[in-house]
Order: sequence, then C-alpha cells, then structure tokens
Amino acid sequence: MNTATATLDNAGRELTAKARNTTLVLLTVTYFFSYMDRQILAILLEDIKADLLLSDTQLGLLSGFAFAIFYATLGIPVAALADRMNRVNIISIALALWSAMTAACGLAQNFTHLLLARIGVGIGEAGSSPPSHSIIADMFPANKRALALSIYSLGVTLGAAAGQMFGGNLTYFFDWRVAFIAIGLPGVILAIIVKVFATEPMRKAEPGAVEVTETPPISDGFRSIFMNRAAVWLIAGVTLTSMIGYALTGWTPAYLIRSFGLNTLQVGNFVAPLLALAGIASGLGSGWLANRLSDRIGLHAQPLMIAGLKTIALPFLIWFYLSENAYWAVGAYFLAVLFQSCYLGPTFALIQTLAPMRMRAVWAAITLLVINLIGLGIGPTLVGVISDMFAPQYGDESLRYSLLVIASLTPLAIFAYWRASVALKALQDKKTAELAGQG
Repeated sequence: MNTATATLDNAGRELTAKARNTTLVLLTVTYFFSYMDRQILAILLEDIKADLLLSDTQLGLLSGFAFAIFYATLGIPVAALADRMNRVNIISIALALWSAMTAACGLAQNFTHLLLARIGVGIGEAGSSPPSHSIIADMFPANKRALALSIYSLGVTLGAAAGQMFGGNLTYFFDWRVAFIAIGLPGVILAIIVKVFATEPMRKAEPGAVEVTETPPISDGFRSIFMNRAAVWLIAGVTLTSMIGYALTGWTPAYLIRSFGLNTLQVGNFVAPLLALAGIASGLGSGWLANRLSDRIGLHAQPLMIAGLKTIALPFLIWFYLSENAYWAVGAYFLAVLFQSCYLGPTFALIQTLAPMRMRAVWAAITLLVINLIGLGIGPTLVGVISDMFAPQYGDESLRYSLLVIASLTPLAIFAYWRASVALKALQDKKTAELAGQG
C-alpha cells in the first residue's frame, strides 16, 4: 500500500491494521452499549407497568417516540460537528452522557421521571452512530465496507440480547431499578477507553470522485440525498424495516411473558441467546455475502440480496405471532431473525459509498433521522396504541395481534429494497457509459 492510497490517522501517519481493527472493535462495543442501554427497557416493561401502573400506550411512548424524537433530531447537528471536528471526542462524550442517563432511569418514581430519563438517553445516543459511520467509511474501502459495517452493526443484535439477558436476570433476582443502574454505569468507563484507544482517521474521497475541500451546509446533505434515487429507496427500505424491527424487538419479551407465561429469567437466559446467535450469523453472513456480490455482480446486488432474505423470513415471522406453542414460536422467530437481520451493514455501507466525502456523517445522520423518527418513534408506540385498542376484544392476547399487524407490513420494505437495486443498477450503467464515452 503506497502513501497515496493508504488510510492515515488525523496526524497524517499511516494506520496499521491493528489500529483500524482496534477502532472498529471499540466502535462496535460502543454501539453494543448503545443498544443494550436502549433495549433493556423491553424486558422490564411488564415489571415497570405493574410498579408504576402504566398503560401499553405509555410504555410504547417510553420505548419509542419519547426516545426517538431527541435521538433522531439531534443527530443532524451532531453529524455536522462530526464532519468538522474530532469524531472520537464526540463519541466519547455522548457515551458518557447516555450511560449516566440510563442509570438515572433506575431512580424514576413515576412516568414523568422515567420519560425525562429516557429523553436523556436519546440525547446522548444521538452522538454515536453518525460519527462512527463516518470513521469506518474513512478506514475501509468501498469493497470492504459492507463487512466492516456489518461487524459494527452486530452491536444491535448483541446489545439487544445483552439488555434482555442482564435485564432479565437482574430484575428477576433484584428489581428493574437495579437493572437500569447496573447496565448504565459501566458505559462511563468505556467512554474513557474509547477516548484513549480509538483512532481518528483522515477523511478521504472515493477513488475518482471530485470533492470540495470545505464542508457543505446541512441543507446540501438533504438536497443531495433527494437527488439520488438509489439513496431514497435505500432509506425507505431501512426505515420500514426498522419500524417493524423496533416494534417487534421492543415488545417481544412482553409478548412472550403475556401470551406464553414465560418469566424474565427464561426470556433472558433462553430466548435472548438464541436470537443473538441468529443475529450474529445473519449480520456477519450478509456482510460477507454483500461484499462478494459487490465484487462479482455489482453494488445493485446488495439490496436485492436483502429483499430476497427478508422474503424468506416473512412466513416464519407470521408463524411466530400465530403459534400457540412457546417452543414452536421461539423456533420460528429464530429462523425469522436468521434471515431478516441482514440489512443494516449492507444498507449503511451503500449509504456511505453513495455519500460525498464531506457529507458522510450528515448522510448517516439524515438516514438515522428518518429511521428513528418513523421507525423507532412510530413502531413501538403504535404497538402500544393498537394493543390498547384491541384489549376490549382480545384481553391479554391484544399484544399478539398488535404485533401481527406490524409484522404484516414487511412486504413494503421488501419492495423498497427491490426498487433500490433497480436504481443502483441504473446508476452503475450510467457511470459505465460515461467512462466509455471518455475513453
């Protein structure tokens, strides 16, 4: 590797493989803590509901909109800072903030207290993903980026599983307040480790790209995305997928407890590890496959792969919410997760590949803005609202049918990813024709 094409750190020194891998691991662990702190609420919902006497709609607000509105909107200004300032510093500060606010959730005495603490978690987590995506894009070339971001995206699967495992055990043997405090405080220590050992890389453009040296305004980020049809369809696909995923993930522990009589210990120690295994296999496998498809066929094969795998997952997902047997239900959900958890790494890699160099963090933040306002904001909240609406007719089974309604939206996400593939193919054909004309 020569110095013209090498990955450099912020001081201009060539990065070693160890520095790249260490930084990727630290960013993944940070993302793991982000999701663990965010998703621990899922397995605590039934205990919180009984203790604070809350409705499903209130629980949905805590799981979704109250967190998402600040998490999503603050991601844009944070991303603008990340395109101008040291990204590692931003991530470290954000990590310390959201970890402290997670611990503060354990001190809540009523709905308002818990709502404010959850808002604090959302504010802190806004500073994590956009800078992380930008760092990874500068450390790994386009043909290696899908796997790198798939590894990073394992934080979603592992964090959600760890939140259920630790939360399930801690609330079973102690209570839900201890669970929040025990999960939150270690993140403050991790923030120091990230600051000391993570590397800030120099920013670089894609080969052959014409880039400006000044960071464009945020409005240009929105404009450039809307002018790119492939990016629009990718964001539509990941937003719909995330809305369904956040809704189902946020309420599945409560569904297993209500409809099948499981307790938090069983969900945390049996179901969560199974789903983590499926998510890891899906995330790493899809990242590897996406890179292979990109090399052999082209980037347009990646969203087509996602659409195909999600189509395979859909019958198992529907089976999960129609089954009356806990063992068959969990088995069906394992297979659904195995095939459907394939989208994050390839999608975010494509977004970073399409983004101009000085807009990478902003493109990531805009993507996360839409994902989280619609996906995280609406998904879990809508489940709670529908469940309360169904309660007079279905009683304790209202949550089952509420989740089934949300799962049935999956074909819309499949369609969006197919359209993204078509748009990417057209973009690739146009570039090929332009290069042929120049030749």
